[in-house]
Amino acid sequence: MSRAQAESVIKNIIREIAQECSSKGEKISETVVAFMVKAVVLDPKNHFNVDRTLTKQDVQKLIELCVNRLLDHRSPALDTIKMQVDFDMQYMSRREFLDELCKVLQSRVAQISREITDSRARARDELEGLYHKIVSYVVQHSGLGSLTDINIVREVTAGVQSVFPQSELGTFMSLTKKDKERQLSELSMIVTGICLFNKDCGKGGESIQNLPGYLNEVIPDATRDLELELEACQAKAWKYTALVERLTETGFSSCKVPPDLLRQALYNLRQHEAFLKITLADVILCAKQVETLQTEFIEQLKLLKDKVHGKKAVPTAQVFPLFIDLAKQWSGMRDESALLSFLSDVVVRLRLHLSAQSQLLSETQLNTLLEGVHVKTDMERVSESSEDKIDPSEMMSCEWFLPETTANFDTLPLQYRGVCGYTLVEKDGLLLPANTAIGILKHRERYYGFVSKEAAYKFASKPDEYISLIADRAKSCPELIQLLELYQQFARVTPYSEMQSGEKLLVKPLTKSDSSTQTDTHPVDMNIVKSYEWNEWELRRKALKLVSLRTKVTHSVQTDLSHFRRHNCTQTYLPKDAVCQTKRDGTSSVPKPQIYLAGLRGEKTMATNMIKVNLTRSVDE
Repeated sequence: MSRAQAESVIKNIIREIAQECSSKGEKISETVVAFMVKAVVLDPKNHFNVDRTLTKQDVQKLIELCVNRLLDHRSPALDTIKMQVDFDMQYMSRREFLDELCKVLQSRVAQISREITDSRARARDELEGLYHKIVSYVVQHSGLGSLTDINIVREVTAGVQSVFPQSELGTFMSLTKKDKERQLSELSMIVTGICLFNKDCGKGGESIQNLPGYLNEVIPDATRDLELELEACQAKAWKYTALVERLTETGFSSCKVPPDLLRQALYNLRQHEAFLKITLADVILCAKQVETLQTEFIEQLKLLKDKVHGKKAVPTAQVFPLFIDLAKQWSGMRDESALLSFLSDVVVRLRLHLSAQSQLLSETQLNTLLEGVHVKTDMERVSESSEDKIDPSEMMSCEWFLPETTANFDTLPLQYRGVCGYTLVEKDGLLLPANTAIGILKHRERYYGFVSKEAAYKFASKPDEYISLIADRAKSCPELIQLLELYQQFARVTPYSEMQSGEKLLVKPLTKSDSSTQTDTHPVDMNIVKSYEWNEWELRRKALKLVSLRTKVTHSVQTDLSHFRRHNCTQTYLPKDAVCQTKRDGTSSVPKPQIYLAGLRGEKTMATNMIKVNLTRSVDE
């Protein structure tokens, strides 16, 4: 079966699974279905061989297994996979979100901007309509309010008229399209700054949102709520960790919940914790950026008041740049507000995938099972082994990194998202955070952390075997692939956000590829120095032209000590050998002229009687 045929078969399988789930009242995205198909195929218990063509019985078995897993509402593992898919498909980094937001804002005004720049208005009514479109553009581009708010429209119109009166439309129409777009953008920012300044001075702006005040209220609340939710998630994860550890070590049998479900619940909580930490870090960064923007915003308003205070007229060259900077800071705060709203939505969506784990054991049941057991926090577990550090001399065959001898130790990328791989294998899937303070193992350009010195030595004695066992564990628990970031060990599994339905699902990936790249001589135009000269003589010529020696007088003096100590050098062009081709010499048989003159001398008379005799032979002879 060719690659295209295999992908077509897989897409049909995914579509059929999604339709069967939908017929049973469960609407599941094809991305979740695609990953579940991968998980079922990778699980060795299902005995699928991806190297051979799937028979009808294999396809039917695959569909049945996937549907059963996708319809298991009591499975925390399914909730974890859905959480991972949802987060990877919805979440964007700060830079990606701000870039996307900028594109959305540009698309909102693209149509009206095109109408303005392409307009060929000549009549009075057409020019008035064009002017109204410019006002509408400024309202939409500034983000001060809605076009349906008459107060906003009036204030923006007044601002536009003070900066760009309607009589200037003729000059505007004569500009090129790019210049029109640039002037529209500058006009919008200047008018935005004017409206914000008027609001601060109490001369209008009642309909403009108090964005700094709003952010000062929302950001602390969002940060506090996230921190509380993270603390509750961590506390519950620590309890499940203690319970799973107790079951693994003592075989505690009072718990009626199967150990597999307890581990799935632990994975669900740890994944939720990881996503909350990512979101909280973005919120904290957002708070810092808002604080900086607000400080600059207040300083800019103060500077504007000092410029305008007590003056009837102020040069536009002095205040317009300040208005533009004010609008930029306002736009920055508006973007941060949108980012904060987006992160809040992400956190809300994460809560939708905790139902199976929350229904597994109530808080009372969990506390009863842990009666008499000290629930250790991650910090306590780390502190217990911090004193017993790894001694590299005890295992010279391995490469160890210690915090005292390694620069940028905290930035080393740990495998398994900082989880101890030895504990994951030896304690039946238990997730414990590694203590990097005792040392880090480097094996095949990858870094591994451990909970204790003994765990590090045992893992280092046969690392490839433990790495293979961790991969086998992930095949049985597919949610670990995303949780522990095991993509490098699973060539057929890609992150959800990069995966398409049926893409590279059961087909072996290509191990080789041809690639090429080309680099421009000057990729950044602004760094090209137009006045640069590589020729030394051209630089000398410019230097002589610059000093203008015609108007200068040169003075020199020579002493006994400096006599014959001046070094001179010159540069000449070496003579080059050159040849050329000229006409060649030729001869002919033309008769030789023979002319004789007689009587010029020897005569006794004063008069000379010269006789000329031409004896030249004729050419015809």
